[in-house]
Amino acid sequence: MLGWIVFGLTFGTVPPGFPPPLIPADNPLTAEKVELGRRLFYDERLSGSGTFACASCHRQELAFTDGRPRAIGATGEMHPRGAMSLANVAYNASFAWADPCLLRLEDQARVPMFNESPVELGVAGREEEILDRFRSDEKTLRRFRAAFPEEANPVTMDNLVRAIASFERTLFSGNSTFHNTGLYNVDGAGAYPRDNPGIHSATGLPEDMGKFRAPTLRNIAVTAPYMHDGSLPSLDAVIDFYAAGGRLIDSGPYRGDGRANPFKSERVAGFELTLGERQELIAFLESLTDSGFLIDPRFADPERTGPERNARQAR
Repeated sequence: MLGWIVFGLTFGTVPPGFPPPLIPADNPLTAEKVELGRRLFYDERLSGSGTFACASCHRQELAFTDGRPRAIGATGEMHPRGAMSLANVAYNASFAWADPCLLRLEDQARVPMFNESPVELGVAGREEEILDRFRSDEKTLRRFRAAFPEEANPVTMDNLVRAIASFERTLFSGNSTFHNTGLYNVDGAGAYPRDNPGIHSATGLPEDMGKFRAPTLRNIAVTAPYMHDGSLPSLDAVIDFYAAGGRLIDSGPYRGDGRANPFKSERVAGFELTLGERQELIAFLESLTDSGFLIDPRFADPERTGPERNARQAR
């Protein structure tokens, strides 16, 4: 197992009250590597089509989500789940909605790059073509050399992944566990839709049916729609869902009473709120928005700022 080192306070700023995150010993954090990763994060040359970037699904002004119920990849193929926020991912014990085995950002970054079902960035089979795009650009080549000065040929997929992971570790704005919240119960025995069974798809354990990692509440007001499949459109809808102790779907292919799901977390028991209490709860959730994080120039596309960047993000 690879060792870990504590995030040094000499680079970046850890918010007050936050513990120093751990950094894998085989990918030490440097300013040059973070800057390279930041640029690669926004670079559409990273995709097979040359028209899609990490930032296409992780937009800064939406706390690095995309505002869609389900993410859409470089070929237009829809993902079964929504794009997760990257705020404070340095503190996550695992990554992705339903894979408890992804324990490093370096490993997670490879998933959207090489996934073929569904296609996300579409890198698989086009690795050398994509690397050549960066090798032929003198500015980008210099940045790779600065980030990995000990390597004669630094433009590699491994280094590309290391740089992106390094940038993501600086996105401070923490850790969650996996829960079944009673969103579905399609067969009356606890089943979730076949294309979205939660960590059950990784573990095979019956009790893991419908368990997904709870995302951070930081910036929750700007990350609609909600839940792993984007099926709740607003904070009001989320409050209704948890107040009911799960969701009853009375028609359609997902018909079932999630409130009676036998695998539902005991924490999702339902509750009552007055109108005033509901308004106060929403105000509290909105207060968790870090407006500075959404516009911090350190995390923005370095090549596109101001009106040009805003127009690009609106597309």
